[in-house]
Amino acid sequence: QALRQISQRTISTASRRQIENRVPEHQKLFQEDNGLPVHLKGGAKDALLYRTTVVLTTFGTVYAIYHLIVSSMPKK
Repeated sequence: QALRQISQRTISTASRRQIENRVPEHQKLFQEDNGLPVHLKGGAKDALLYRTTVVLTTFGTVYAIYHLIVSSMPKK
């Protein structure tokens, strides 16, 4: 009985909040033909995330190749 009241209360209070639908705004932004690739259309935050990903991926690849080369050398 108490569990049912709690679940009904959380469901009913969640439906009272009015959340603005911003999907049409984002659709216009991402469908706009401005010459940018879709992964950079979000602005400066997307550019920063992209560059961070590229740097980390490059560093990880170089680091892995370095350790493969070191481990393939015979120890003296």
